[in-house]
Amino acid sequence: MTDNDYENKLNLAIAQIDLIIGGLKVNSDKAIEVIKDASKKDIDLLVFPELSITGYPPEDLLLRNDFYEATEKEVDRVCQAVTGNLTAIISFPHKTENGIFNAAAVVKDQKIQHYYYKQLLPNYSVFDEKRYFIKGEKPCVFNIKGINIGLNICEDIWFPNGPVVMSKEAGAEIIVSVNASPFCIDKAEVRKSILKERALEVNLPVVYAHNVGAQDELVFDGGSMAVNSKGNVAAVAKFFEEDLLCMDVIRQNGKVEIIKQELPKQNSDEELVYKAIIKGLRTYIINSGFEKVVLGLSGGIDSALTLALAVAALGAENVEAVILPSEFTSEESIESAKLVADNFGVAHSTISIDKIFNTAFNELSPVLGLDKNNIDLTVQNLQARSRAIILMAISNKKGSLLLTTGNKSEMAVGYATLYGDMAGSYAPIKDLFKNKVYRISKYINKRANQELIPNSIIQREPTAELAPNQKDSDHLPAYDVLDGILKRYVEYDQGANEIIAAGYEKSTVLKVIDLVDKNEYKRRQAAPGVRISQKAFGRDRRYPITSKFNDSVFGDL
Repeated sequence: MTDNDYENKLNLAIAQIDLIIGGLKVNSDKAIEVIKDASKKDIDLLVFPELSITGYPPEDLLLRNDFYEATEKEVDRVCQAVTGNLTAIISFPHKTENGIFNAAAVVKDQKIQHYYYKQLLPNYSVFDEKRYFIKGEKPCVFNIKGINIGLNICEDIWFPNGPVVMSKEAGAEIIVSVNASPFCIDKAEVRKSILKERALEVNLPVVYAHNVGAQDELVFDGGSMAVNSKGNVAAVAKFFEEDLLCMDVIRQNGKVEIIKQELPKQNSDEELVYKAIIKGLRTYIINSGFEKVVLGLSGGIDSALTLALAVAALGAENVEAVILPSEFTSEESIESAKLVADNFGVAHSTISIDKIFNTAFNELSPVLGLDKNNIDLTVQNLQARSRAIILMAISNKKGSLLLTTGNKSEMAVGYATLYGDMAGSYAPIKDLFKNKVYRISKYINKRANQELIPNSIIQREPTAELAPNQKDSDHLPAYDVLDGILKRYVEYDQGANEIIAAGYEKSTVLKVIDLVDKNEYKRRQAAPGVRISQKAFGRDRRYPITSKFNDSVFGDL
Protein backbone atom coordinates (compact mmCIF):
# COMPACT_ATOMS: atom_id res chain seq x y z
CA MET A 1 0.00 0.00 0.00
CA THR A 2 1.08 3.60 -0.53
CA ASP A 3 0.71 6.60 1.72
CA ASN A 4 -2.23 7.70 -0.42
CA ASP A 5 -4.16 4.63 0.76
CA TYR A 6 -4.22 5.98 4.31
CA GLU A 7 -6.33 8.82 5.62
CA ASN A 8 -3.41 9.86 7.86
CA LYS A 9 0.10 8.55 8.35
CA LEU A 10 2.58 9.41 11.09
CA ASN A 11 6.22 8.31 11.20
CA LEU A 12 6.95 7.66 14.89
CA ALA A 13 10.27 6.64 16.41
CA ILE A 14 11.34 5.62 19.90
CA ALA A 15 14.79 6.84 20.93
CA GLN A 16 15.89 4.02 23.23
CA ILE A 17 19.02 5.60 24.68
CA ASP A 18 21.48 4.80 27.46
CA LEU A 19 21.20 7.43 30.17
CA ILE A 20 23.57 8.43 32.96
CA ILE A 21 22.17 9.66 36.26
CA GLY A 22 23.05 13.31 36.64
CA GLY A 23 24.93 13.25 33.33
CA LEU A 24 22.86 16.15 32.10
CA LYS A 25 25.15 17.30 29.32
CA VAL A 26 25.99 13.77 28.19
CA ASN A 27 22.31 12.83 28.07
CA SER A 28 21.40 16.03 26.25
CA ASP A 29 24.22 15.64 23.74
CA LYS A 30 22.96 12.14 22.98
CA ALA A 31 19.39 13.39 22.62
CA ILE A 32 20.48 16.18 20.26
CA GLU A 33 22.42 13.69 18.13
CA VAL A 34 19.36 11.45 17.84
CA ILE A 35 17.15 14.45 17.05
CA LYS A 36 19.43 15.49 14.18
CA ASP A 37 19.42 11.94 12.85
CA ALA A 38 15.63 11.73 13.12
CA SER A 39 15.23 14.97 11.17
CA LYS A 40 17.15 13.42 8.27
CA LYS A 41 14.85 10.39 8.28
CA ASP A 42 11.62 12.39 7.99
CA ILE A 43 10.40 11.22 11.39
CA ASP A 44 7.36 13.14 12.58
CA LEU A 45 7.37 12.21 16.28
CA LEU A 46 10.47 11.21 18.26
CA VAL A 47 9.83 9.82 21.74
CA PHE A 48 12.49 9.70 24.47
CA PRO A 49 12.25 7.66 27.72
CA GLU A 50 11.20 8.83 31.17
CA LEU A 51 13.48 11.51 32.71
CA SER A 52 15.58 11.44 29.56
CA ILE A 53 17.50 14.58 30.52
CA THR A 54 18.48 13.55 34.04
CA GLY A 55 18.40 9.75 33.96
CA TYR A 56 16.25 7.61 36.25
CA PRO A 57 16.14 7.55 39.25
CA PRO A 58 17.94 10.77 40.26
CA GLU A 59 17.10 10.13 43.93
CA ASP A 60 18.18 12.95 46.26
CA LEU A 61 19.70 14.97 43.45
CA LEU A 62 16.06 16.03 43.23
CA LEU A 63 16.47 17.89 46.53
CA ARG A 64 19.13 20.24 45.12
CA ASN A 65 18.23 23.61 43.64
CA ASP A 66 21.33 23.63 41.45
CA PHE A 67 20.17 20.35 39.91
CA TYR A 68 17.06 22.07 38.54
CA GLU A 69 19.03 25.07 37.31
CA ALA A 70 21.37 22.80 35.36
CA THR A 71 18.47 20.68 34.10
CA GLU A 72 16.61 23.73 32.77
CA LYS A 73 19.66 24.76 30.73
CA GLU A 74 19.89 21.33 29.13
CA VAL A 75 16.17 21.19 28.45
CA ASP A 76 16.44 24.49 26.60
CA ARG A 77 19.46 23.23 24.65
CA VAL A 78 17.59 20.11 23.54
CA CYS A 79 14.54 22.15 22.60
CA GLN A 80 16.65 24.35 20.32
CA ALA A 81 17.58 21.26 18.30
CA VAL A 82 13.94 20.41 17.48
CA THR A 83 13.24 22.18 14.22
CA GLY A 84 11.42 21.65 10.94
CA ASN A 85 8.61 19.09 10.86
CA LEU A 86 9.90 17.12 13.85
CA THR A 87 8.07 16.93 17.16
CA ALA A 88 9.93 15.42 20.14
CA ILE A 89 8.80 14.21 23.54
CA ILE A 90 11.43 14.71 26.23
CA SER A 91 11.14 14.11 29.96
CA PHE A 92 12.63 15.73 33.04
CA PRO A 93 11.79 16.82 36.62
CA HIS A 94 9.91 20.11 36.34
CA LYS A 95 10.05 22.47 39.31
CA THR A 96 7.08 24.81 39.45
CA GLU A 97 5.41 27.12 41.97
CA ASN A 98 3.03 24.29 42.81
CA GLY A 99 5.73 21.69 43.38
CA ILE A 100 7.99 19.30 41.51
CA PHE A 101 6.53 17.08 38.80
CA ASN A 102 7.83 14.09 36.88
CA ALA A 103 7.17 15.71 33.54
CA ALA A 104 7.10 14.97 29.84
CA ALA A 105 7.14 17.80 27.35
CA VAL A 106 5.99 17.99 23.74
CA VAL A 107 8.55 20.07 21.84
CA LYS A 108 7.95 21.62 18.42
CA ASP A 109 9.65 24.55 16.68
CA GLN A 110 12.25 24.84 19.48
CA LYS A 111 9.59 25.39 22.14
CA ILE A 112 7.69 23.32 24.67
CA GLN A 113 4.13 23.24 23.39
CA HIS A 114 2.57 21.00 26.05
CA TYR A 115 3.44 19.55 29.45
CA TYR A 116 2.20 16.30 30.90
CA TYR A 117 2.71 15.52 34.59
CA LYS A 118 2.84 11.91 35.77
CA GLN A 119 -0.32 11.08 37.70
CA LEU A 120 0.43 7.72 39.34
CA LEU A 121 3.60 7.95 41.42
CA PRO A 122 5.07 4.54 42.37
CA ASN A 123 6.21 4.25 45.96
CA TYR A 124 7.08 0.59 46.42
CA SER A 125 9.93 -1.81 45.67
CA VAL A 126 12.77 0.33 44.24
CA PHE A 127 10.57 3.38 43.68
CA ASP A 128 10.34 6.47 45.92
CA GLU A 129 8.62 8.99 43.70
CA LYS A 130 6.27 10.37 46.36
CA ARG A 131 9.37 11.47 48.26
CA TYR A 132 10.09 13.97 45.48
CA PHE A 133 7.14 14.56 43.17
CA ILE A 134 3.56 15.65 43.40
CA LYS A 135 1.06 14.00 41.06
CA GLY A 136 -0.42 15.52 37.96
CA GLU A 137 -4.16 15.63 37.45
CA LYS A 138 -4.83 16.42 33.79
CA PRO A 139 -4.43 14.49 30.53
CA CYS A 140 -2.31 15.75 27.66
CA VAL A 141 -3.59 15.13 24.13
CA PHE A 142 -1.96 16.75 21.12
CA ASN A 143 -2.29 16.40 17.35
CA ILE A 144 0.33 15.55 14.76
CA LYS A 145 -0.64 15.12 11.11
CA GLY A 146 -4.29 14.67 12.00
CA ILE A 147 -3.75 11.99 14.71
CA ASN A 148 -4.56 12.72 18.36
CA ILE A 149 -1.86 11.43 20.71
CA GLY A 150 -2.36 10.89 24.44
CA LEU A 151 0.77 11.15 26.59
CA ASN A 152 1.38 9.06 29.72
CA ILE A 153 4.41 8.29 31.90
CA CYS A 154 5.31 4.76 33.03
CA GLU A 155 3.17 3.91 36.10
CA ASP A 156 0.21 5.68 34.48
CA ILE A 157 -0.34 2.72 32.16
CA TRP A 158 -0.04 -0.03 34.80
CA PHE A 159 -3.51 0.30 36.29
CA PRO A 160 -7.04 0.17 34.83
CA ASN A 161 -9.50 3.05 34.92
CA GLY A 162 -6.63 5.52 35.18
CA PRO A 163 -4.75 8.05 33.06
CA VAL A 164 -5.03 5.95 29.90
CA VAL A 165 -8.82 6.07 30.08
CA MET A 166 -8.62 9.78 30.87
CA SER A 167 -6.49 10.27 27.74
CA LYS A 168 -9.05 8.52 25.54
CA GLU A 169 -11.88 10.57 27.03
CA ALA A 170 -9.86 13.67 26.13
CA GLY A 171 -9.76 12.53 22.50
CA ALA A 172 -6.62 10.39 22.22
CA GLU A 173 -6.49 7.92 19.33
CA ILE A 174 -3.15 6.40 20.33
CA ILE A 175 -1.34 6.28 23.69
CA VAL A 176 2.35 7.11 23.96
CA SER A 177 4.02 6.21 27.25
CA VAL A 178 7.54 7.19 28.26
CA ASN A 179 9.14 4.80 30.75
CA ALA A 180 12.02 3.80 33.00
CA SER A 181 11.22 0.28 34.18
CA PRO A 182 14.01 -1.62 35.99
CA PHE A 183 14.77 -5.11 34.75
CA CYS A 184 13.97 -8.30 36.59
CA ILE A 185 13.29 -11.80 35.32
CA ASP A 186 10.00 -11.96 33.36
CA LYS A 187 9.65 -8.16 33.40
CA ALA A 188 9.46 -7.92 29.60
CA GLU A 189 6.57 -10.38 29.54
CA VAL A 190 4.83 -8.49 32.35
CA ARG A 191 5.13 -5.24 30.41
CA LYS A 192 3.72 -6.91 27.31
CA SER A 193 0.76 -8.15 29.33
CA ILE A 194 0.12 -4.71 30.83
CA LEU A 195 0.25 -3.05 27.40
CA LYS A 196 -2.26 -5.56 26.08
CA GLU A 197 -4.60 -4.85 29.01
CA ARG A 198 -4.48 -1.10 28.43
CA ALA A 199 -4.89 -1.41 24.67
CA LEU A 200 -7.96 -3.63 25.08
CA GLU A 201 -9.34 -1.36 27.81
CA VAL A 202 -9.46 1.67 25.51
CA ASN A 203 -9.35 -0.03 22.10
CA LEU A 204 -6.31 2.06 21.16
CA PRO A 205 -2.73 1.21 20.17
CA VAL A 206 -0.10 1.84 22.83
CA VAL A 207 3.53 2.87 22.27
CA TYR A 208 5.99 2.08 25.07
CA ALA A 209 9.27 4.05 24.98
CA HIS A 210 11.85 2.60 27.35
CA ASN A 211 15.45 3.35 28.23
CA VAL A 212 18.50 1.13 28.38
CA GLY A 213 21.39 1.30 30.81
CA ALA A 214 22.14 0.82 34.48
CA GLN A 215 22.32 2.75 37.72
CA ASP A 216 24.05 1.23 40.74
CA GLU A 217 21.96 -1.93 41.33
CA LEU A 218 19.27 -1.25 38.74
CA VAL A 219 19.45 -2.28 35.10
CA PHE A 220 17.19 -1.02 32.33
CA ASP A 221 16.80 -3.53 29.54
CA GLY A 222 15.34 -1.58 26.64
CA GLY A 223 12.90 -3.69 24.66
CA SER A 224 10.72 -0.69 23.79
CA MET A 225 7.59 -1.85 22.01
CA ALA A 226 4.24 -1.00 20.53
CA VAL A 227 0.99 -2.93 20.55
CA ASN A 228 -2.03 -2.44 18.31
CA SER A 229 -5.54 -1.81 19.56
CA LYS A 230 -6.07 -5.56 19.99
CA GLY A 231 -3.04 -5.76 22.27
CA ASN A 232 -0.91 -7.65 19.75
CA VAL A 233 2.77 -6.69 19.59
CA ALA A 234 3.49 -4.66 16.48
CA ALA A 235 7.12 -3.61 17.05
CA VAL A 236 9.94 -4.39 19.49
CA ALA A 237 13.34 -2.75 19.97
CA LYS A 238 16.56 -4.49 20.90
CA PHE A 239 17.24 -5.55 24.47
CA PHE A 240 20.23 -4.12 26.37
CA GLU A 241 21.26 -1.99 23.39
CA GLU A 242 20.55 1.52 22.23
CA ASP A 243 18.09 1.52 19.37
CA LEU A 244 15.92 3.75 17.22
CA LEU A 245 12.64 1.89 16.79
CA CYS A 246 10.69 3.36 13.88
CA MET A 247 7.07 2.54 13.09
CA ASP A 248 4.22 3.72 10.93
CA VAL A 249 1.08 4.96 12.67
CA ILE A 250 -1.81 5.11 10.21
CA ARG A 251 -5.49 5.92 10.07
CA GLN A 252 -7.50 3.65 7.82
CA ASN A 253 -11.29 3.50 7.68
CA GLY A 254 -11.37 6.01 10.52
CA LYS A 255 -9.27 3.83 12.88
CA VAL A 256 -5.72 4.62 14.05
CA GLU A 257 -3.38 1.61 14.15
CA ILE A 258 0.31 0.68 14.04
CA ILE A 259 1.56 -1.32 11.07
CA LYS A 260 3.06 -4.57 12.34
CA GLN A 261 6.77 -5.22 11.80
CA GLU A 262 8.74 -8.45 11.71
CA LEU A 263 9.48 -9.23 15.37
CA PRO A 264 12.88 -10.34 16.71
CA LYS A 265 13.52 -13.75 18.25
CA GLN A 266 12.62 -13.93 21.93
CA ASN A 267 15.49 -14.09 24.44
CA SER A 268 15.77 -16.88 27.01
CA ASP A 269 15.76 -16.06 30.73
CA GLU A 270 19.43 -17.04 30.97
CA GLU A 271 20.39 -14.74 28.11
CA LEU A 272 18.51 -11.81 29.63
CA VAL A 273 20.10 -12.35 33.06
CA TYR A 274 23.54 -12.72 31.46
CA LYS A 275 23.11 -9.47 29.52
CA ALA A 276 21.66 -7.66 32.53
CA ILE A 277 24.63 -8.48 34.73
CA ILE A 278 27.10 -7.52 32.03
CA LYS A 279 25.30 -4.22 31.45
CA GLY A 280 25.11 -3.45 35.16
CA LEU A 281 28.73 -4.35 35.82
CA ARG A 282 30.16 -2.49 32.84
CA THR A 283 28.14 0.65 33.56
CA TYR A 284 29.03 0.65 37.24
CA ILE A 285 32.76 0.29 36.56
CA ILE A 286 32.89 2.95 33.85
CA ASN A 287 30.66 5.45 35.64
CA SER A 288 32.71 4.99 38.82
CA GLY A 289 35.79 6.11 36.91
CA PHE A 290 37.51 2.71 36.79
CA GLU A 291 38.70 0.71 33.82
CA LYS A 292 39.92 -2.52 35.39
CA VAL A 293 38.81 -5.01 38.02
CA VAL A 294 40.48 -7.58 40.23
CA LEU A 295 38.95 -10.58 41.97
CA GLY A 296 39.96 -13.57 44.03
CA LEU A 297 39.69 -16.83 42.10
CA SER A 298 39.10 -19.84 44.32
CA GLY A 299 38.48 -22.65 41.88
CA GLY A 300 34.79 -22.67 42.82
CA ILE A 301 31.74 -21.92 40.73
CA ASP A 302 30.97 -18.43 42.10
CA SER A 303 34.34 -16.86 41.37
CA ALA A 304 34.51 -18.65 38.01
CA LEU A 305 31.18 -17.15 36.96
CA THR A 306 32.14 -13.72 38.28
CA LEU A 307 35.32 -13.82 36.21
CA ALA A 308 33.39 -14.89 33.10
CA LEU A 309 30.95 -12.00 33.51
CA ALA A 310 33.74 -9.50 34.14
CA VAL A 311 35.49 -10.58 30.95
CA ALA A 312 32.27 -10.25 28.96
CA ALA A 313 31.69 -6.79 30.42
CA LEU A 314 35.21 -5.32 30.27
CA GLY A 315 37.43 -7.55 28.16
CA ALA A 316 40.02 -10.03 29.43
CA GLU A 317 42.77 -7.40 29.34
CA ASN A 318 40.93 -5.41 32.02
CA VAL A 319 40.42 -8.30 34.44
CA GLU A 320 42.99 -9.63 36.90
CA ALA A 321 42.56 -12.80 38.92
CA VAL A 322 44.44 -13.68 42.09
CA ILE A 323 44.58 -17.23 43.46
CA LEU A 324 45.00 -17.12 47.24
CA PRO A 325 45.62 -20.60 48.61
CA SER A 326 45.93 -21.58 52.25
CA GLU A 327 47.01 -24.81 53.86
CA PHE A 328 43.41 -26.02 53.46
CA THR A 329 43.21 -25.27 49.73
CA SER A 330 43.26 -28.40 47.60
CA GLU A 331 45.41 -28.82 44.51
CA GLU A 332 42.17 -29.39 42.61
CA SER A 333 41.01 -25.88 43.53
CA ILE A 334 44.30 -24.28 42.51
CA GLU A 335 44.41 -26.08 39.17
CA SER A 336 40.73 -25.34 38.50
CA ALA A 337 41.29 -21.64 39.19
CA LYS A 338 44.26 -21.52 36.81
CA LEU A 339 42.27 -23.34 34.13
CA VAL A 340 39.38 -20.90 34.33
CA ALA A 341 41.71 -17.90 34.10
CA ASP A 342 43.51 -19.42 31.13
CA ASN A 343 40.24 -20.31 29.39
CA PHE A 344 39.14 -16.69 29.53
CA GLY A 345 42.59 -15.27 28.76
CA VAL A 346 42.87 -13.47 32.09
CA ALA A 347 46.21 -12.62 33.69
CA HIS A 348 46.51 -14.34 37.05
CA SER A 349 48.94 -14.75 39.92
CA THR A 350 49.15 -16.97 42.97
CA ILE A 351 49.83 -15.51 46.40
CA SER A 352 49.72 -17.70 49.48
CA ILE A 353 47.89 -16.25 52.48
CA ASP A 354 49.83 -18.43 54.94
CA LYS A 355 52.30 -15.76 56.13
CA ILE A 356 49.65 -13.11 56.73
CA PHE A 357 47.31 -15.63 58.33
CA ASN A 358 50.00 -17.17 60.56
CA THR A 359 51.17 -13.76 61.75
CA ALA A 360 47.62 -12.78 62.71
CA PHE A 361 46.99 -16.20 64.25
CA ASN A 362 50.16 -16.12 66.34
CA GLU A 363 49.55 -12.59 67.59
CA LEU A 364 45.96 -13.35 68.52
CA SER A 365 46.46 -16.80 69.99
CA PRO A 366 47.63 -15.65 73.47
CA VAL A 367 44.66 -13.29 73.68
CA LEU A 368 41.94 -15.49 72.18
CA GLY A 369 43.27 -18.96 72.86
CA LEU A 370 43.23 -19.95 69.19
CA ASP A 371 44.10 -23.53 68.34
CA LYS A 372 44.92 -24.90 64.89
CA ASN A 373 43.61 -28.24 66.03
CA ASN A 374 40.26 -26.55 66.46
CA ILE A 375 39.54 -24.55 63.31
CA ASP A 376 36.64 -22.55 64.70
CA LEU A 377 34.78 -19.68 63.06
CA THR A 378 37.31 -17.11 64.24
CA VAL A 379 40.17 -18.99 62.60
CA GLN A 380 38.17 -19.49 59.41
CA ASN A 381 37.34 -15.80 59.22
CA LEU A 382 41.00 -14.89 59.74
CA GLN A 383 41.75 -16.69 56.49
CA ALA A 384 39.06 -14.85 54.57
CA ARG A 385 40.26 -11.52 55.98
CA SER A 386 43.85 -12.36 55.09
CA ARG A 387 42.72 -12.71 51.48
CA ALA A 388 40.92 -9.37 51.69
CA ILE A 389 44.13 -7.63 52.81
CA ILE A 390 45.94 -8.85 49.68
CA LEU A 391 43.10 -8.11 47.27
CA MET A 392 42.50 -4.62 48.63
CA ALA A 393 46.22 -3.84 48.44
CA ILE A 394 46.23 -4.84 44.76
CA SER A 395 43.09 -2.79 44.17
CA ASN A 396 44.65 0.28 45.81
CA LYS A 397 48.00 -0.01 44.10
CA LYS A 398 46.76 -0.78 40.60
CA GLY A 399 43.61 1.30 40.65
CA SER A 400 41.47 -1.74 39.90
CA LEU A 401 38.05 -2.07 41.44
CA LEU A 402 37.67 -5.19 43.58
CA LEU A 403 34.75 -7.47 42.75
CA THR A 404 33.18 -9.70 45.36
CA THR A 405 31.97 -13.12 44.30
CA GLY A 406 29.20 -14.00 46.76
CA ASN A 407 25.78 -15.20 45.60
CA LYS A 408 22.28 -14.52 46.94
CA SER A 409 21.98 -17.82 48.80
CA GLU A 410 25.13 -17.05 50.79
CA MET A 411 24.25 -13.42 51.39
CA ALA A 412 20.79 -14.40 52.60
CA VAL A 413 22.01 -16.66 55.40
CA GLY A 414 25.25 -14.83 56.17
CA TYR A 415 27.52 -17.57 54.82
CA ALA A 416 30.20 -15.00 54.12
CA THR A 417 32.87 -13.17 56.11
CA LEU A 418 32.37 -9.50 56.85
CA TYR A 419 35.57 -7.64 55.86
CA GLY A 420 36.74 -10.92 54.31
CA ASP A 421 35.21 -12.36 51.15
CA MET A 422 32.57 -9.61 51.40
CA ALA A 423 35.26 -6.95 50.93
CA GLY A 424 34.97 -5.23 47.59
CA SER A 425 33.11 -2.57 45.65
CA TYR A 426 30.68 -4.45 43.44
CA ALA A 427 29.01 -7.86 43.56
CA PRO A 428 27.95 -9.01 40.07
CA ILE A 429 26.16 -12.21 41.17
CA LYS A 430 24.73 -10.85 44.41
CA ASP A 431 21.15 -11.45 43.23
CA LEU A 432 21.68 -14.97 41.85
CA PHE A 433 20.63 -17.88 44.02
CA LYS A 434 23.13 -20.74 43.92
CA ASN A 435 21.09 -22.83 41.51
CA LYS A 436 20.87 -19.85 39.15
CA VAL A 437 24.67 -19.55 39.36
CA TYR A 438 24.91 -23.04 37.90
CA ARG A 439 22.35 -22.28 35.19
CA ILE A 440 24.12 -19.12 34.02
CA SER A 441 27.48 -20.93 34.07
CA LYS A 442 26.08 -23.67 31.83
CA TYR A 443 24.55 -21.03 29.58
CA ILE A 444 27.95 -19.37 29.14
CA ASN A 445 29.45 -22.67 28.04
CA LYS A 446 26.55 -23.30 25.67
CA ARG A 447 26.80 -19.79 24.29
CA ALA A 448 30.52 -20.23 23.62
CA ASN A 449 30.06 -23.79 22.40
CA GLN A 450 32.96 -24.82 24.60
CA GLU A 451 33.73 -25.65 28.22
CA LEU A 452 34.96 -22.25 29.38
CA ILE A 453 33.83 -22.94 32.93
CA PRO A 454 35.01 -26.53 33.42
CA ASN A 455 32.35 -29.12 34.16
CA SER A 456 34.57 -30.32 36.98
CA ILE A 457 33.85 -27.01 38.73
CA ILE A 458 30.14 -27.10 37.90
CA GLN A 459 29.77 -30.65 39.19
CA ARG A 460 31.99 -30.25 42.25
CA GLU A 461 30.38 -30.08 45.69
CA PRO A 462 30.67 -26.48 46.98
CA THR A 463 33.24 -25.83 49.69
CA ALA A 464 34.72 -22.74 51.34
CA GLU A 465 37.95 -24.65 52.14
CA LEU A 466 38.51 -22.79 55.38
CA ALA A 467 38.85 -26.01 57.40
CA PRO A 468 39.84 -29.61 56.62
CA ASN A 469 37.31 -31.50 54.44
CA GLN A 470 34.81 -28.64 54.70
CA LYS A 471 31.64 -28.66 52.58
CA ASP A 472 28.84 -26.09 52.34
CA SER A 473 26.44 -28.90 53.24
CA ASP A 474 28.09 -29.11 56.67
CA HIS A 475 26.46 -25.81 57.56
CA LEU A 476 23.56 -25.33 55.14
CA PRO A 477 20.67 -27.36 53.72
CA ALA A 478 21.05 -28.65 50.16
CA TYR A 479 20.89 -25.65 47.82
CA ASP A 480 17.72 -26.91 46.12
CA VAL A 481 16.02 -26.79 49.52
CA LEU A 482 17.72 -23.61 50.71
CA ASP A 483 16.95 -21.67 47.54
CA GLY A 484 13.33 -22.77 47.60
CA ILE A 485 12.87 -21.53 51.16
CA LEU A 486 14.77 -18.30 50.48
CA LYS A 487 12.76 -17.51 47.38
CA ARG A 488 9.54 -17.82 49.35
CA TYR A 489 10.76 -15.91 52.40
CA VAL A 490 12.84 -13.19 50.75
CA GLU A 491 11.15 -12.62 47.39
CA TYR A 492 7.54 -13.61 48.08
CA ASP A 493 7.41 -12.47 51.74
CA GLN A 494 5.90 -15.77 52.85
CA GLY A 495 5.94 -16.59 56.56
CA ALA A 496 7.14 -19.81 58.21
CA ASN A 497 3.68 -21.43 58.30
CA GLU A 498 3.14 -20.86 54.59
CA ILE A 499 6.58 -22.22 53.68
CA ILE A 500 6.15 -25.29 55.89
CA ALA A 501 2.74 -25.90 54.33
CA ALA A 502 4.47 -25.94 50.93
CA GLY A 503 6.30 -29.10 52.01
CA TYR A 504 9.51 -27.88 53.63
CA GLU A 505 10.69 -29.38 56.91
CA LYS A 506 9.76 -27.21 59.88
CA SER A 507 13.16 -27.24 61.60
CA THR A 508 14.92 -26.35 58.34
CA VAL A 509 12.53 -23.50 57.61
CA LEU A 510 12.94 -22.01 61.07
CA LYS A 511 16.72 -22.31 60.89
CA VAL A 512 16.90 -20.60 57.49
CA ILE A 513 14.56 -17.77 58.48
CA ASP A 514 16.55 -17.22 61.67
CA LEU A 515 19.78 -17.00 59.66
CA VAL A 516 18.27 -14.52 57.21
CA ASP A 517 17.05 -12.24 59.99
CA LYS A 518 20.23 -12.40 62.06
CA ASN A 519 22.44 -11.47 59.11
CA GLU A 520 20.70 -8.29 58.05
CA TYR A 521 23.60 -6.34 59.59
CA LYS A 522 26.02 -8.05 57.20
CA ARG A 523 23.94 -7.31 54.13
CA ARG A 524 23.70 -3.63 55.05
CA GLN A 525 27.50 -3.49 54.72
CA ALA A 526 27.69 -5.56 51.54
CA ALA A 527 28.74 -4.24 48.15
CA PRO A 528 25.95 -3.31 45.73
CA GLY A 529 25.22 -5.71 42.90
CA VAL A 530 23.02 -6.17 39.86
CA ARG A 531 19.32 -6.60 40.61
CA ILE A 532 17.78 -9.35 38.47
CA SER A 533 14.96 -10.64 40.70
CA GLN A 534 11.66 -9.10 41.74
CA LYS A 535 13.14 -8.49 45.20
CA ALA A 536 16.88 -8.15 45.68
CA PHE A 537 18.82 -7.40 48.84
CA GLY A 538 19.27 -3.67 48.68
CA ARG A 539 16.95 -0.82 47.85
CA ASP A 540 13.76 -2.87 47.40
CA ARG A 541 14.02 -5.07 50.52
CA ARG A 542 14.21 -2.77 53.53
CA TYR A 543 14.03 -4.69 56.76
CA PRO A 544 15.14 -3.50 60.21
CA ILE A 545 18.67 -4.52 61.09
CA THR A 546 17.40 -5.57 64.50
CA SER A 547 13.91 -7.04 64.83
CA LYS A 548 12.14 -9.40 67.23
CA PHE A 549 9.18 -10.09 64.94
CA ASN A 550 10.00 -13.73 64.23
CA ASP A 551 10.64 -14.41 67.92
CA SER A 552 6.93 -13.81 68.40
CA VAL A 553 5.95 -15.86 65.36
CA PHE A 554 8.21 -18.80 66.15
CA GLY A 555 6.75 -19.05 69.64
CA ASP A 556 3.44 -20.12 68.13
CA LEU A 557 4.91 -22.79 65.85
